Amino acid sequence: MAGTLDEGADGRSRVGGARLGSASCDGRSSCLRMFVTRRSSGFGGGLGTGKDRGGSATACDDDAVRILLIEDDVRLAELVARRLRADGHETEIRDDGLSGLERAGAGDLDLLIVDVMLPGLDGMSLTRSLRDSGIETPVLMLTARDAVDDRVGGLRSGADDYLVKPFAFDELLARIDALGRRRTTPADVLVLDGVRVDRRARRVHVGEREVELTSKEFDLLACLVEHRGQVLTRAQLKQLVWDFPFDAKTKVVDLYVHYLRRKLGPSGDIIRTVRGVGYAAGR
Repeated sequence: MAGTLDEGADGRSRVGGARLGSASCDGRSSCLRMFVTRRSSGFGGGLGTGKDRGGSATACDDDAVRILLIEDDVRLAELVARRLRADGHETEIRDDGLSGLERAGAGDLDLLIVDVMLPGLDGMSLTRSLRDSGIETPVLMLTARDAVDDRVGGLRSGADDYLVKPFAFDELLARIDALGRRRTTPADVLVLDGVRVDRRARRVHVGEREVELTSKEFDLLACLVEHRGQVLTRAQLKQLVWDFPFDAKTKVVDLYVHYLRRKLGPSGDIIRTVRGVGYAAGR
């Protein structure tokens, strides 16, 4: 959804308006240039290029939210992403619905910010597809549509919140903080690259195929997927999964990783070996 950036009467910058301050914006490019000039101190990093654009938080922060922004207005998306990164959130961008759905389907994100009008696959259909496949990542939907039916449609598709353009960045950040706090409750179902771990039912599926695991194999897989992207040492895994109070001299972790990879088949490569350290989940 195309949009511009403006600044309201209260002095707060907004996304989606047609004016910036008292100056008229004849085109989107001039509006964006003016916004960058006036707010450059609040952003970090330069503009990225290409379809697969990502960024890391500016500092190591345990409260950082891993965000996927799916917005087809590339310049607008870059500006929003730069502000989010400056506020400590890891942010990636996709500019069409199909690539956004593919990335979000990995299940390793904390929040999705999804524009309604997207090429390839609209935001409501994207959100519905994620929910149908068991992905419960919170979704904040963006739209220029302010009708009640549009808001209800977005929420019924599975979105957790709805933000109408133009909006203040402060409001966007507040909503992100609220949705991000939901990460504190461990999910019953964990999904990573097509591997679905149901901790309540203690069942694992790879696609439509159910994988039979022993109790400790399940515990090890759930532990790795829950800590996706983090490198866990063998000593940590022994304590978390086997409750060893010390780093016992045993190769039980390596042995059970071997069992898991064999049973998961081609999807077993979601478990990465970090030589000399331990293991991590995520390709």
